[in-house]
Amino acid sequence: MTQSSMAQFASQAYRGTAVAVPPLRAVIMLLNGAVTCLQKSVQAQEVRRFEEGHAHLTRATAILRGLSLHLDSTRGGPVADQLFGTYNALIVAALRAYGRPHMRENFQRITESLLELRQAWEAVDVAARGKRATADSANRR
Repeated sequence: MTQSSMAQFASQAYRGTAVAVPPLRAVIMLLNGAVTCLQKSVQAQEVRRFEEGHAHLTRATAILRGLSLHLDSTRGGPVADQLFGTYNALIVAALRAYGRPHMRENFQRITESLLELRQAWEAVDVAARGKRATADSANRR
């Protein structure tokens, strides 16, 4: 898969999810998808299905690339810039770890980082829904 087609795949994945669910929920779902792909990549690699493992790795990195490309640094400021760096560091770490002797341990650390990010986005989602519920009840009065 070429770099351009991978970026297009990532963009389509993000847009397709973003249309069906609220944006915060989409980010959470995409992070879950990246974690699942990394886990499947390790499993495939361990049973010597290298093409399948590489395909899962490509999907995981495409998801992260899509998330990083859809950040708005104008609105998000330093947080968006930090997330961009984080997503790209995770992509590089996954690509460097693939096929190496300690791949499982490295992917486990990457997965833990993604799960921490997911938990942070879930907290933001809960807080945002709480604010909307409070605002809605205040507007009804």
